[in-house]
Amino acid sequence: MLSRFLRRRDPTARLSVELKAYALAMTRDPDIAEDLVQETLARMLERPGLLEDSTMSKRYAFRTLHNLYIDNLRKNKVRQEYSAVQERLSSEADGAGFDAVDRLIVRNAFELLTPEHREILFLIDVMGFKYAEAAETLGVAKGTVMSRVSRARAEMVRKLQESPVRPLKRRGKNGN
Repeated sequence: MLSRFLRRRDPTARLSVELKAYALAMTRDPDIAEDLVQETLARMLERPGLLEDSTMSKRYAFRTLHNLYIDNLRKNKVRQEYSAVQERLSSEADGAGFDAVDRLIVRNAFELLTPEHREILFLIDVMGFKYAEAAETLGVAKGTVMSRVSRARAEMVRKLQESPVRPLKRRGKNGN
């Protein structure tokens, strides 16, 4: 009886149950499903008038939850690909004449970049995306990708030049 009363007073109560069922059907993971529902409800509460129209709020909620789910899938895919590429690059670098110090310098410079610069360099230079593919992934124009890559590469070069880490100079046979 109390739960029915609360559902009538709280318009998100019934909706959250429906969203949880939907999220569970997609994720098959109760924790992830709960996170998706919470994020969806938080976004709904940021739009004050939305809860007044139950039909509109329900459509908005399900669409938002679906989009959040897709975003999470993409993030996880990129993380997995990033890890695989990092491992591949590390093993290739071992055979390509790069030593541990060179890898450290590059990795440190990359980590010092802004998230936007890291993202675009990762897509283009690490993953090998074409500009059009990166543009579609990011939802921006191809020209925007090209200018972001240019700025990110320039920043990467600057970070590499500023790095306090320098390889030790090898001494010749005479000890010099």
